[in-house]
Amino acid sequence: MTDLNSRYGLSAAHSEVVEACQTISPCSVLDMGCSNGRNALYLSQQGFEVTAVDANAGALNMLRSIIDQENLNNIAPVVYDINEASIQGDYGFIACTVTLMFLRPDRMNAIIADMQEHTLPGGYNLIVCAMDTAAYPCPVNFPFTLKEGQLRDFYQGWEFVKYNEDLGTMHSGVRLQFATMLARKPL
Repeated sequence: MTDLNSRYGLSAAHSEVVEACQTISPCSVLDMGCSNGRNALYLSQQGFEVTAVDANAGALNMLRSIIDQENLNNIAPVVYDINEASIQGDYGFIACTVTLMFLRPDRMNAIIADMQEHTLPGGYNLIVCAMDTAAYPCPVNFPFTLKEGQLRDFYQGWEFVKYNEDLGTMHSGVRLQFATMLARKPL
């Protein structure tokens, strides 16, 4: 199988998306904040039916171009403002990696609730988001960052397949604390 990401000069899929695919069987997946499609392309190659959403129409046009060139029929790019918290359809897997920190803080409760509502019973949510804590103040002025334990609190009642609040490094080399969670919705 050809690696479409490298063929088109895209970054590799997020490591947490790759790891989640070892747990989650191919199903319908929503890639929230897909940008130019690095995770969507990877997921499609793993057999998932991908809906890839982003507010940036230009980034989606790049993804559409790849879809057309490769004749892919399992990725649907959709212009969508995640702040609206109005997901269409239900999914077995919703991935939201390094996206929440660019959204409006006043919409976060609605966005998380919408993700949870549109996850099928037994389905999964994957979230990776920057944190701002006393021990590790966030060095980047993101509109939204998580506090210690905040993501875990949002997902009370879900089964945590993975949860940590570890230090990480952004593509730019900036080190900061991230909340990383893969959680399964109760049946």
